[in-house]
Amino acid sequence: MERAVCKALNHHNFPRGSVATMANVLAVAGPNSKYQISGARPAGFWAGLWHGLICPITFLISLFNPGVRIYEVHNRGRLYDFGFLLGASSTLGGSGSQAR
Repeated sequence: MERAVCKALNHHNFPRGSVATMANVLAVAGPNSKYQISGARPAGFWAGLWHGLICPITFLISLFNPGVRIYEVHNRGRLYDFGFLLGASSTLGGSGSQAR
């Protein structure tokens, strides 16, 4: 079983474009996101929340991959911003209620 998993995860078995596919599956922000496709609806509250939750990870990835951003520019405005703020604050430290 372990051998089959290792073989499946071998980078030679991944089809071309798998990075872009994974970016869309994970719905990361950037020029290759599903929100940049012509006719796509702009990112809303739930996308903002998700992007906020994964912002530390996407920031690290964005240092090495110019196709990944932490913030989706094609968004609905305040709803996206509110979701992003909630997600980022819960990931990066919350409300500070434990501060003395």
